[in-house]
Amino acid sequence: MPTEMKFDVHGQPLGLRLSRALTPTLKEDPAEAEVVSHKLLIRAGFIRKLAAGIYSLLPLGLRSIRKLERIVRLEMSRSGAVEVLLPAVQPGELWKESGRWDFYGKELLRFKDRHERDYVIGPTHEEVITDLARREIRSWRDLPVNLYQIQTKFRDEIRPRFGLMRGREFIMKDGYSFDADETGADKSYWAMYEAYRRIFLRCGLKFATVEADSGAIGGGFSHEFMVLAETGEDGLVFCECGYAANQEKAELGDYPTQPPEPELPMEKTPTPGCRHVPDLAKFLKVPEGRIIKAMAFESGQGPLLALIPGDREINLVKLKNATGGVEPRLLSPEEAEKLTGVAMGFVGPVGASLPIAADHGVGRLGGGVVGAGQEDQHYLHARAGRDFQVGRWLDLALAAEGDPCPRCGQAMSVKRGIEVGHVFKLGAKYSRSLGASFDGADGEVRPLIMGCYGIGIGRTVAAAIEQNHDPSGIIWPMPLAPYEAAVLPLQIHSPLVSEAAEKLFGELMDLGVETVLDDRDERPGVKFKDADLIGYPLRITVSEKSLAAGQVELKIRATRELVMLPLAGAAAALHRLRDEGLAAGA
Repeated sequence: MPTEMKFDVHGQPLGLRLSRALTPTLKEDPAEAEVVSHKLLIRAGFIRKLAAGIYSLLPLGLRSIRKLERIVRLEMSRSGAVEVLLPAVQPGELWKESGRWDFYGKELLRFKDRHERDYVIGPTHEEVITDLARREIRSWRDLPVNLYQIQTKFRDEIRPRFGLMRGREFIMKDGYSFDADETGADKSYWAMYEAYRRIFLRCGLKFATVEADSGAIGGGFSHEFMVLAETGEDGLVFCECGYAANQEKAELGDYPTQPPEPELPMEKTPTPGCRHVPDLAKFLKVPEGRIIKAMAFESGQGPLLALIPGDREINLVKLKNATGGVEPRLLSPEEAEKLTGVAMGFVGPVGASLPIAADHGVGRLGGGVVGAGQEDQHYLHARAGRDFQVGRWLDLALAAEGDPCPRCGQAMSVKRGIEVGHVFKLGAKYSRSLGASFDGADGEVRPLIMGCYGIGIGRTVAAAIEQNHDPSGIIWPMPLAPYEAAVLPLQIHSPLVSEAAEKLFGELMDLGVETVLDDRDERPGVKFKDADLIGYPLRITVSEKSLAAGQVELKIRATRELVMLPLAGAAAALHRLRDEGLAAGA
């Protein structure tokens, strides 16, 4: 007789019968998936694509999402934040009032209603929450206020990819604090910082907290919470002194360059077909770092030529922040040639018609190789200040392995990570532009001081997979697993096996262990492969052979360890292992 279903305190079923569930697994990787999490979420039946960057969450996928949401809600409540739900559709007037209507760009999905009024589908909710605050917060007695929501957002990414990692439609937890002054805002900021640390610890994830750029949100200082994974799209720099930053944010002092060149006269030399730094270095038999790379950009302050040593990468975030806060765009070879009159690869600073911004490393080189402004020609020994003039000296280089720490000077290391959370200290950026003010205790009218705090819900689930997988499939941290255990009866038509599996299924639910019963009429190999692919942390196999000895087989997914357990004590043993797995992240 089928076991009666049990439910947890949240009203969610503690069990699932696979014969009655939508859990479609695939043997092969989907062609469109590039990263591990995208492949496995589709193969394991967690998501299905509806359109580019837009996915349906299937039962297992939704269950992992909801488990993360419960962790978030628990820690938000513990920190004193209160949940609201704001509209997804937002009036365009609010975005015009804040100044972000034009600044946000094409990622902002805009439309008109039947009255020809502008609206957007919210990619974020600073404008909406600030409008709410300016209507409802009147006095210093109403402060502090900390509100959050978990809601669907939409950003019209130019190239949505990586499944839940970078979709157009996604679930996000966003929160906003309002305080009377900077002291209160600092207190709110660090309270959220600690709450976020607790959230990711409870998820059982290995993560780092790093200094970050505030990007399109704006405001003052900010920190990112990064899940560490070799497949991470972000570079992170770390120092033993405790300094940690996103590679884009990391400050650089006097990083090593080629030794200063003796002062020699500038000399033109033929360089046929040498458009790229490696080719030029090989042809001239010089280190790549002796070449001064010139790149033409369209920036917030117009076209410019950016110079950097040839063995370094330019940091676009630093360039953006130094040139008006608009994302710089590298000109195409055709655009650059039209603007400068010179084929790309041979553009240089000598006699350049564009304003020049140079990284400090260029100055430390002394002389270097630069484009001569003529196809198939370069200058040797070109020196800033003598042969060409630099309008602005900037920190433009992307931090690299071994660069000196800006705090202590020790060599830094670089790791890869995936951004899953971000906390911002906004200050009065939005409250001033939207007129959100309050009456202070002294009678003075002051702007509200704000903070902003976001977690990518689906992104965090995907990042957990990027960090925890093997060739067979997902290895879930216990707190995020859709189900904590799976019972696999191998001979489904055997009364002995089916009765033992049903009994174990019921005992596990009675103990509060979230359990799948794979009661499908499938071959054992199919059940084993699906269990590994989906990534249930604990797997119990029930077979006629094991039952003859009064035992069942336990497989621990994370270690692949196989253990024989007495049938009578199997449920209690799994309950202990489940609790240990949850405690590891608590």
